[in-house]
Amino acid sequence: MKQLIFALLTIACIVAITACSKTDEGGMANETTFTVGFDADFPPYGYKNPETGEYVGFDLDLAAEVCKRQGWRLVKKPINWDAKDMELNSGAISCIWNGFTINGREDKYEWTEPYVDNSQVVLVRVNSTIKTVTDLAGKTVAVQTDTPVQKALSEGGDQAELGKTFKKLVVTATYNNAVMDLESGAVDAVALDIGVAEKKIADTKNTFRILDERVMSEKYGVGFKLGNKELRDKVQKTLKEMVKDGKAAEISAKWFKGENVIILKAE
Repeated sequence: MKQLIFALLTIACIVAITACSKTDEGGMANETTFTVGFDADFPPYGYKNPETGEYVGFDLDLAAEVCKRQGWRLVKKPINWDAKDMELNSGAISCIWNGFTINGREDKYEWTEPYVDNSQVVLVRVNSTIKTVTDLAGKTVAVQTDTPVQKALSEGGDQAELGKTFKKLVVTATYNNAVMDLESGAVDAVALDIGVAEKKIADTKNTFRILDERVMSEKYGVGFKLGNKELRDKVQKTLKEMVKDGKAAEISAKWFKGENVIILKAE
C-alpha cells in the first residue's frame, strides 16, 4: 500500500510540474506568466542595480504595471542580445521589451505602436576636443553590436558616409564595455541612445558629455513573435490605458527626471 501511495504521489507531482511548465508559442506559461527578455546592461530601460542586485528600469516598470493590470506574473529574463530572436521564437520569452528599436525591423516582429521616440547621440569625454560630429573624422568610435546606430554607421547604412570618416568603428558586446573603453581612452567616442548616455553622465558625475548634433532618431516598441498578435494586442491595449489614466507618465517621470517621454496615444 505504501508503494502504491508513493507511486501515485510521484505521478501527481510529475503531472503538476508538467502543467506548470507548459508554454504556448507566445511564451506565456499557463497564460499567467509574462516573461520579458531584456539586455541587463541597458540603463535606464533595463539593468541590474549594482547596490541591490535587482533588475530595474523604465521598461521593466512599464511591464510590471501591465502584468499587474492583466493579473499576470512578471518574469524578468536578461538575455544575450545576439540570441534575442532564438529566445523569442523558442517561447523562452514572451516579448523583447528593452528600448527595442522598430526602425529597420518592421517586418521581423509583431510590434506595439511606438511608445518612445529615441535619438542616437555621441558621447565623449568631458575634456575632449570633439565638438561636432564632423570632428569625429579620424577618430575611433564605439557602438554596441546589433544596434540600429551600428548598422547606420556601417557600410550600406543611412549614416555610412559619416562612418567612413572614422579611423575605426569598434563594435562591443555591451554599452557598458563601450563606455569603459571611452573612459580609459581606448576609443574617442561612443554612439548610443540618448537615454543611456544621460544615465552614464549622471552615474559618473559628469565624466562625459553629449554632442549637440544627433546621429539619428528611432522609435521604440515592444516586439513579439511574428503571428502572436493576440498577446501584442493585450499589451498594447493595457499600455494605452496606462497612458490615459496617467500611470505611464508617472513611470516615465521616475526615470527621466520628471519628463514624460511617452509618445503612445490613448484610444
